[in-house]
Amino acid sequence: MKGQDLLLLLKLVSLARAEARPLAARDDRAGLAGRVAEVPPAYGDGPDPYSVRALEESTGISKSEVSGALRRCTEVGLLKASRNTGKPQVNTRDLHLFLVHGVRFVFPARPGPIVRGIPTAFAAPVLADRLMSAGDYIHVWEDAFGTDMGQRVEPLFRTAPQAAKRDSDLYAMLALVDSIRLGQAREAGLAGELLKKYLRGEVIE
Repeated sequence: MKGQDLLLLLKLVSLARAEARPLAARDDRAGLAGRVAEVPPAYGDGPDPYSVRALEESTGISKSEVSGALRRCTEVGLLKASRNTGKPQVNTRDLHLFLVHGVRFVFPARPGPIVRGIPTAFAAPVLADRLMSAGDYIHVWEDAFGTDMGQRVEPLFRTAPQAAKRDSDLYAMLALVDSIRLGQAREAGLAGELLKKYLRGEVIE
């Protein structure tokens, strides 16, 4: 399991969420409006967003890495082809189990120096209204266009911040995973419950 594998799985979950809901019902409260000075336009919205090429564009993961991630995730049972559509379908139950109980051991996160960036973990919009900060500084992914200062947290994969700028659901899920990776029990518990709702395709209120 590699960091890009989890980024790809969460992107696939986001695509499934988008397909399951009409545009008007999609939750955009976790987006980046006003949090970065420049948000590139969405891309990868061609006729098949599940193609390797489209996934490369929407995640920043190279085509060879996308293919490798799809293979690894299939081998461990986190991904399979849908019987109806043939599209890659995420085993969200087992993914949730791994993210809640295993990700902080396999991909631990430690706060670093103060940098400019994009809020993540409890500072991200998905959690900001639900939790008060337990420390002096928020956590951020380092980004030159970010408008917030905080302690640097390494993302699951180097392209995750760029992918999150184009997908509010993906941003929310990556931030929730970071809350678990940082290992604070209160934040991790709430993040795990919210993450379950995202993975199940529920509307977040």
